[in-house]
Amino acid sequence: MSAPLDAAGAAAPELGLREIFSGFFLAGVSGFGGVLPFARRMVVEQRRWLSAAEFADLFSLCQFLPGPNIVNFAAAFGARHRGWPGAVVAVVGLLAVPMLIVIALGAAFARFAYLAPVRHGLVGLAAAASGLMLGTALKIAGPSLRRPGTAAIVALAFVLMALLRLPLPLVIVLALPVSVLLLRRGVA
Repeated sequence: MSAPLDAAGAAAPELGLREIFSGFFLAGVSGFGGVLPFARRMVVEQRRWLSAAEFADLFSLCQFLPGPNIVNFAAAFGARHRGWPGAVVAVVGLLAVPMLIVIALGAAFARFAYLAPVRHGLVGLAAAASGLMLGTALKIAGPSLRRPGTAAIVALAFVLMALLRLPLPLVIVLALPVSVLLLRRGVA
C-alpha cells in the first residue's frame, strides 16, 4: 500500500494507530448522535489530515457502501493510512463510548419515558442534531458547488429527489450520464 498524499501531492505524514484511535475516539465522544460534524472538524480543520475536498471525496465514496456513512468513512480513512489495523482502531475509537452511552440512555429512557421533560428534551435534541447536520452538509458541499457543472448535478439530483420524489437508484441512473458528460467537457 502506497503512502497517502497531501493536498500538494507530497507524501502525507504517516499516522500511527494511536493517533487514528484518539482522533476518532474524540469525535465519537464529542458528536454522540451526530458524529459527522465533529469527525469532519477533527480530520479537516484541527488535525489537517485531509483537505476539505479530500474529505468530501472520501465521504462521498463511503455513502455508496452499505451501513452508517461515518463508520464507513472511519474504516476507509483508517485503512488508507494503516491498512486493516487502522480501519479497526478507527471504527472502535468512533463507536466505543457512543455504544455505552446508547445502552445507558436506553435503560434510562425505558424507566423515565412517561415524563414530559424527557419527551420535550428529545424534541430539542432532534432540532439541534438537524442544525448540525445541515451545517456540515453545507461545509462538505462547499468545494463541489464552486464548479458550475457540479452545482448543476446537485440541483438536478435535488429536483429529482425532493420535488419529483424519485427513488435514489433511479436518480443515480438519470444523473450519472449527465455527470459523466459534464466531467468530460471539463465543466464538473
